[in-house]
Parts: sequence; C-alpha cells; structure tokens
Amino acid sequence: MKRLGVAYHFQEQIQQALNQLNSDLNLVSNYLSTVALHFRLLREDCYPITADVLGKFKGGDGRFMGSLCGDVEGLLSLNEASFMAIQGEKILEEAKGFSSENLKNVIGKLEKVKAKQVQRSLEVPLYWRMERIEARNFIDSYAMDDSNNSVLLDLAKLDYNLIHPIYQQELKQLAEWWRELNFKEELSFSRDRLMEIYFWATGLSFEPQYAKCRICFTKYACLATVIDDIYDIYGSLEELECFTKAVTGWDVKAVQELPEYMRVMFSTISDFTNELAQQTLKDHGLDVLPYIKEQWVVLCRAHITEARWFYGGQTPTFDEYIKNAWISIGSLGGLVLLCFVEADSIVNQFPNCLKDFSQLFYWSSLITRFSDDLGTSKDEMERGDIPKAVQCYMIEKGVTEEKARNHVKELISNSWKKINEEIFDNRFPRVIVNLSKNMTRTVKCMYQHGDGVGTSTGVTKDYIVSSILRPIPI
Repeated sequence: MKRLGVAYHFQEQIQQALNQLNSDLNLVSNYLSTVALHFRLLREDCYPITADVLGKFKGGDGRFMGSLCGDVEGLLSLNEASFMAIQGEKILEEAKGFSSENLKNVIGKLEKVKAKQVQRSLEVPLYWRMERIEARNFIDSYAMDDSNNSVLLDLAKLDYNLIHPIYQQELKQLAEWWRELNFKEELSFSRDRLMEIYFWATGLSFEPQYAKCRICFTKYACLATVIDDIYDIYGSLEELECFTKAVTGWDVKAVQELPEYMRVMFSTISDFTNELAQQTLKDHGLDVLPYIKEQWVVLCRAHITEARWFYGGQTPTFDEYIKNAWISIGSLGGLVLLCFVEADSIVNQFPNCLKDFSQLFYWSSLITRFSDDLGTSKDEMERGDIPKAVQCYMIEKGVTEEKARNHVKELISNSWKKINEEIFDNRFPRVIVNLSKNMTRTVKCMYQHGDGVGTSTGVTKDYIVSSILRPIPI
C-alpha cells in the first residue's frame, strides 16, 4: 500500500499490523525475503528492531550462506533492508555487500521485468525514492503482477488521479502569487522555477492534507532561489555585503540605502515572513517571527561567505566548503519553516524542539547539498561559480573526478545512516521525520539526471507531467 501511494488512507490499520509484527519478532520464518522485509518495515517506521534478526541466515563461518546466492527475491529484500543501517551495524554492511554482489551476478540471467527491478534497486533503493514517483512506477509494475489485488490497484489509480486537481488548484494559487510579485520585471535576472519547486514540494508531503506545507515550501524556495541568484550572478560584492548587513539586523533604514532590486527582495521576504508568523500565532499561539527571520539571516550569511570566496579567487578546503554549503543550499530554512506550518506536532516542545531537530535537519540538508552538487557542479563551474564539493575534494586531495564523486556518494550513504540513527528511538513527531527524509528523497530524484531545478527537461519534465498533469488511464 505504501509503494502504491495509498497507505495514508489506512494508517491506523497499518500501525496495528506493525505493532503485531513487532510483538512477534522472533520471526519464525526461514525465508530471507520475509525476514528482511519485516525488518525493513519495522525499522523504517522507527521501531527499535535489531539487525541481529538476520543472523539466522549466516553460516558457521560468520558469512551469509552460499545457498542464498540464487534467491533473487531474498537478495532483493536483503539489499533494500541494508539501507536501514545506522553507524556500526556490521551485519547490514555485510548484507549490502553480499546482496549487491550476487544480484549483479544474476541480473543478466533474469527475465526483463525482474532484471529491471533488480537494476533499479541497485541504483536507488526503495528507502531513497521519492514517494509520488515510486507510486506511479509501482502502479504499472503491480498491474502486470498476476497475483495483484484488483481492488487495491483500482484504488491506487483513482487516488493518484484524484490528487491531480488538488495540485493544479494549489499551483494556480501559487502562480497568481508569483505573478503579483512581478519579479519578471523588477528582478529580471532571477530564475522562474515555480513549477519545478512546486514539484519538489509535492515530494516533501504528497498527501492532500498537506496543502499548507506545499504552498509554504514553494513560496520559501522560490524566494530562496532568487536570493541565490542575487548572490551568485547579479550583485556586486559591495552590494551583497550591504544586503547581508541589512537582513542580519532586519534594519528597514539600512534597506532604504540598498539598490532598488534589493529593496524589492527584502520587502518580499519580509512580507512572507510576517504572513507566516501571523498565521502560526493565530493557528497555534506560537510567536515564531524571530525564528523565521533567523533562517533568512543564516542563509544570507552562508551566501556572502561563498561570494567572498568567489570575488577573492579563493578555493575553500573541502571541510570549509561543507561547513558553509549545507546551509547555503537552503533546505534547512525550508524544514524549520515547515515545523511552524505543522506546529500542532511541536506546540508543547517549542522552542526547544528546534534544537532537538538540529542534527536530523543537518544530515538531511547535507544530503541535499551533496545531491545538488553531484547534479549541477559541472555546469555551475562552467558558468564561473565557486568550486563545489566534487571540485574542492579533487583539488585538495589531488584525485580524479570519478574518485571525488564516489567519495561524495559515500558521504551521502553515511549521512543516511546518521538520519536513521536520529530517528531510531522514535522520539520525534512523525511529520517532522517524514519531511526530513522526503527532502533528501526528492533532491535525489531531481538531481539524479542533472540539474532538475535549473533545466526541467527530459526525465524531470516527465516526472512533473505525470505527477501533476497527466492522469493514469483507467
């Protein structure tokens, strides 16, 4: 039901089933596919299950049994389960190596549909996939399964299609907001990426009830993108220093001394900030205004650091770059602001909860930065931007681009382990956990084939059309 995108209709029933599964977790099954699946489902739902349940599939030599090498379903399930690892879980590292190696060995012998499933699992595990795109793909796969439940399949198709008009209405509302800003005239150098950013927002929370999340994130990310353009391609260093100082002090007097385009930008982020703060105060009784302002401040400070590197001709070390770039990517601000939209889940812990969430948001933002850099750094370097993660590592370590990219990919895997570790004891509100994980899943989807925000062509365009515009034939 989760892969079909309809699990949100059955949350209570699914929770009961998982509770029952967790209470029976001596897992009497001797089938690798079953045990690995149960482990993955429970771990993903934040049950503190140990990976030792997979130990029964090891032989006397401490390795996974050779008899499993031809069990394709078991290997697939084990490979997917291995991505639920936290740091130091040796058995899951062994599981990933064993399953991926043997799946690569058998993939050439499989029939076309199964081979495609295996290849996709090896490229992007289920746990890392954007839910809305996975639902669309799995509906097609499930339809070809002779053992499918036709009622569930029909529900998935209908539900997928019924969400389309909801998205389209939200997009219409956002388009009117964007048009009224008149950035096309007043900040003509800036990017208009409303559609792509709204698609990103659907990846954070695709279910109909999260309309406010999608609208808030789209507005925030559109404005953050324009700020990025101001710092990257338009403002002089002197202007950027003044803009950063004005935002840092939230100083209306200082703003009046800025160039016109910067005054327009500050006025727009100020209006957005006040609107969100007032709505949160009205809906939840929380005064979040200082915390929203703080996110604009830290974002602009991160951008001015990169601007100083650029104008000074400086190449930062890899660590210097990462220390700043996980903030300049902007996803931290998005996650913090969405806490205020979904403030029902934090009202009793506010504001201490923001500190509690800090590591979860850090690792999510770090993956967002790394994924962005893997997809866009080459094009941005050609445009004269500062070196990104790949280039900083190449220069500092004297290695090839391939080795640098592999290093960044390994850091992404390690960051996922950190996310798993943060949510292991189920102490955070579910909506906050899902937003953090979905941020990384969506960026993986958008930058897997290049710059999915800067150029919405090819795969990204297909994703947008199928997710928002084109219904499934019934």
